[in-house]
Amino acid sequence: MCLAIPAKVVEIEDNMGTIDMEGTRREVSLLLLEDAKIGDYVIVHAGFAIHKIDEKEAMESIKLLREMASLVDQEIS
Repeated sequence: MCLAIPAKVVEIEDNMGTIDMEGTRREVSLLLLEDAKIGDYVIVHAGFAIHKIDEKEAMESIKLLREMASLVDQEIS
């Protein structure tokens, strides 16, 4: 199973972007997106930004991921 994570683009240089995922920053390739801009939310998978999404959708996805992580933590405890 693969998991694609929503993240905010905070810097762009050439075809590479710096994204912020809940305070963690990573470098990703923007080659698969035509018009990524600073401030956009993107879905990131395997080091590539693969799809732009709106902020509301990104926040909903992040909320669901937090809830799932919380459930896993409860099961482990």
